[in-house]
Amino acid sequence: MSSSATPAVAAKPPSPAEPVVSLVEASKAFAGVHALREVSLELFAGETHALVGENGAGKSTLIKLLAGVHQPDGGQLQIGGEPVFLSGPGDAAHRGIAVIYQEPTLFPDLSVAENVFIGRQPLRPGRRIDHRAMDRAVNEVFARLGVRIDPERIARGLSIAEQQLVEIAKALTRSARVLIMDEPTAALSPIEVQRLFRVVEALRSEGAAVVFVSHRLAEVFEICQRVTVLRDGQRTLSRPLEGLSETDLIRAMVGRDVLTEAHEQHAPSRTVLEVQRLTREGVFRDISFEVGAGEVVALAGLVGSGRTEVARAIFGVDRYDAGTVRIDGQKLKRGSPTAAMSAGVGLVPEDRRQQGLVMEQSLARNIALASLRKLRRAGVIRARTEREFATDWAKRLQVRYSRVTAPVSTLSGGNQQKVVLAKWLARKPSLLIVDEPTRGIDVGTKSEVHRLISQLARDGVAVLVISSELPEVLTVADRVLVMREGQLVAGLTREQATEEAIIAAGTAAALPSATRKTPS
Repeated sequence: MSSSATPAVAAKPPSPAEPVVSLVEASKAFAGVHALREVSLELFAGETHALVGENGAGKSTLIKLLAGVHQPDGGQLQIGGEPVFLSGPGDAAHRGIAVIYQEPTLFPDLSVAENVFIGRQPLRPGRRIDHRAMDRAVNEVFARLGVRIDPERIARGLSIAEQQLVEIAKALTRSARVLIMDEPTAALSPIEVQRLFRVVEALRSEGAAVVFVSHRLAEVFEICQRVTVLRDGQRTLSRPLEGLSETDLIRAMVGRDVLTEAHEQHAPSRTVLEVQRLTREGVFRDISFEVGAGEVVALAGLVGSGRTEVARAIFGVDRYDAGTVRIDGQKLKRGSPTAAMSAGVGLVPEDRRQQGLVMEQSLARNIALASLRKLRRAGVIRARTEREFATDWAKRLQVRYSRVTAPVSTLSGGNQQKVVLAKWLARKPSLLIVDEPTRGIDVGTKSEVHRLISQLARDGVAVLVISSELPEVLTVADRVLVMREGQLVAGLTREQATEEAIIAAGTAAALPSATRKTPS
């Protein structure tokens, strides 16, 4: 194996008229359920191709066909115009197809550099791994991405955004002719998104074909030249983006128009959450704010600013060194999620697969998980009681599923998020903390989640939302608190809150004097 570890993009592309990779009338079914029906897709060198559709539309299945994870039941895959059979992901990678999945799959106990070069480490004489070459190459990739992550840092503990960047670095160190990005910006801040887009443009200019999967339609129009829309496993539209509007794409995705949600202002009554001078050395310091019953407050700021860490400390998952958290005036025991739950606090975490769900357990078990005491009779929880309880809540949140006993891993990302929400709403919380509520969720489901958050506020629940998506913040929040480098640097009223003001506060740019004050 060569000791060189320089990132590379694929060789000279074929003629612009010839697709690099094509799916021709590909079909795929699982247990008799059709995930794809005769879908065709053509990817050209030097072009970014958007793949959009609601959760469950077939996007993930299509990606896995391209990646060699699945083989089509009908139709064929072509590379350079020639039919090929991919025996697995390794075969796809060898043929120049790299995939960055929505949910990172890193080895938690290995370093960042070891994860990037897993299975293809550069060697020194004597067949010893050249760690310096790996670190140097990873630093070069991160420099291209405009980020700083120590290549020797252990992967365990990386944020979702950092994990995503490691996956991107992994793909960039391969000689990829096709780079498939599945929701790469879902956990990134606007500034980090723009950095990523610069990388995508560089790759495209070097001749790579890029597939960009996203539910953020504004990003699709900004970075892509062509779009394919899937609905219920079928292709409903495939053409250049020029001349199309967001309304056109939404109609092709869902078969109807989706109304854009306007902000609904909520007036708080009593104070539910009171955070006073919360500090964790090296992570966040002197954080103070309140959230009232019937109010939606957003924590905004760049990824790494400390937003998620503050939420986890409030819920008791992470320790803190100083300060107090009070719920309805009662001081909350630090470091105890059980105490937080007993006080009426729920936490929908940023990483639903790793922290919010037990993926191989059933939908019923996951919804009931936080309410087991309530369901217990004489020390026993009957399966029928659990199923009925879960079915009721799944119906309330309009979860789409085949059967309530199926593993939650079989659901789409949007429906998995609804299951996490159902789990906590079943406890009737007085405070619900929601971290990245619509990460990786399609436009239709996103609108449903936003309406649900507004409904919770109308019902008197205090809601603390953490989101990297500024339009979402402005849609749901009555107030916006902005964090930067572990500090709360601005508190914006509904009237003051704009994308420009939030970005300015989060990046230390000039702010209007009215928004400089740290909330007490």
